[in-house]
Amino acid sequence: MDRLSEEQIAALQRYDSCAVSNAIETFDVRLANEGFTGPGLRTLFPALKPVVGYAVTGRVRTSGPPPRGHKYFDRTDWWNFILSVPEPRIVVLQDVTETPGCGAIWGEVHTNILKKLGCVAAVTNGAVRDLPALRDLDFQVYAGSVCVSHSYAHMISFGDPIEIAGLEIATGDLLHGDCHGLVSIPPQIAGDIPARVERMSAEERRVLSLCGSNEFSLERLRQAVQEMR
Repeated sequence: MDRLSEEQIAALQRYDSCAVSNAIETFDVRLANEGFTGPGLRTLFPALKPVVGYAVTGRVRTSGPPPRGHKYFDRTDWWNFILSVPEPRIVVLQDVTETPGCGAIWGEVHTNILKKLGCVAAVTNGAVRDLPALRDLDFQVYAGSVCVSHSYAHMISFGDPIEIAGLEIATGDLLHGDCHGLVSIPPQIAGDIPARVERMSAEERRVLSLCGSNEFSLERLRQAVQEMR
């Protein structure tokens, strides 16, 4: 996969996901109702700065005991797969249980492991726990719910395309996330996003300035909005 430079990643982090989404629309590379998460996903730490990273996907189940014994064992081969994806990394796990969130997919221990493996955020339609500890790690988490127990959470596969809150995600996809949710950035335009955001922000500032000005009029507003297009 093509990898952005550290400078390009840092540039994308300067903007919120709404600005990034607006910029993507202007390139006409996909429909305007595609490429972002919808209802059902919570940003657990909305005060944290935006995150940018490459997706590492997997599927988990959280209900039902194993055929033998009382617990499932960690898939340590999963850690090797994480390291095969460029940094920064965002782990994205789909809980395929009939009712997602029957148990927490990760908490304090697994989040410390993910951070050590170069991950900057984790995403699931299922549940997580240990929120105070996760917040202290300065690690962004998106989840469908929270749960006190890990129940029978276990990984069943990794590396395959998944879907989270209406967003189809494949390993290696470039994701941008903040308090609003997640947006997938098409790789062919990723390097052009910051310049496009700056141009659009300048256009928006003219409208905002007019709205706060004593020179405001509907005629001036119509002209300013028309120039944005």
